[in-house]
Amino acid sequence: MMIEIGNIKIHNENCLDMLKNIDKASVQTIYLDPPFNSKRDYQLTVDNSLGFTDKWTDNDYTKFITELIDFSIPLLTKNGTLYFHISSDCMFIPESILRSKFKSVTPIFWKKCRSKNNVKNKLGSTIDFIFQCTNSKKPKFNIVYQDKDQKYLDNSFKNKDDVGNYSLGHLVTEPTKKGYMYEFTHQDRIFNPQSGWRIKKEVLEQLAEENRLHFPKTKKANLYKKIYLHENPGKLCTDLWDDIHSISQGNELRKYPTAKPVKLLERIIQISSDENDIVLDPMCGSGTTGIACKNLNRKCILNDLNKDVIDIINNNIK
Repeated sequence: MMIEIGNIKIHNENCLDMLKNIDKASVQTIYLDPPFNSKRDYQLTVDNSLGFTDKWTDNDYTKFITELIDFSIPLLTKNGTLYFHISSDCMFIPESILRSKFKSVTPIFWKKCRSKNNVKNKLGSTIDFIFQCTNSKKPKFNIVYQDKDQKYLDNSFKNKDDVGNYSLGHLVTEPTKKGYMYEFTHQDRIFNPQSGWRIKKEVLEQLAEENRLHFPKTKKANLYKKIYLHENPGKLCTDLWDDIHSISQGNELRKYPTAKPVKLLERIIQISSDENDIVLDPMCGSGTTGIACKNLNRKCILNDLNKDVIDIINNNIK
């Protein structure tokens, strides 16, 4: 069975069978969120029916994950990226398989919750791993910024002038590097850093004319450039994602037990694809990937084996 909603195709079949029918080298981004081998049965919260069982022997789980990855790799474009989502409790089997199949495997640490104190005999798990995998020397990569949280704003934009709050941008070259060598004079104060400047003298003088320089109160301190709040897009994304948290109990997407937040999938898709690229999620659960693709104007191929969740996916995307 297959349903189409705009640029989104929703399949209902075994994921390995579905992957065999996708055109080779056609998919820009693949998101794999397989069972974690958690030794549990998961229920759909809609009617408490069984969503899926997640009980495997190690051999069966290894075989399934290997086939899942092997069937996915040929579908990627030359500069495509595969993301593999797994819990910290059972990351070792998938990670070893991924590292044997891909030239580059970068672990992303997703801090899904702030604290977890309901486990009495071990440390609570707050981290999931998302492995970013590619075989390309130049994979498609877009710079993405984290949202500006209040703590970041308070710490970074303490200074203020008539234009507004600003942070301090470095103008002096790092000690291990050599920059532009010249003296800069302002109101009888001479600035001449030993390692040099990051910018040419005429650029620095232009910043001074525009009142874009932050002058230190002490004579030995460095000179800085003013970076105003409205000019700053936020913190560059790193491999630690601590600004996106799990879906709350009252959220509509919690109709599926292991649903992921839309913001998480939007970030993955933004990093490794452009508008109208194809994104694939062969075990899509509640359809979060489809919602993210709709928001970002990507084409999307979804699949889930459970017939009961197709209506959930359909309603979530509409």
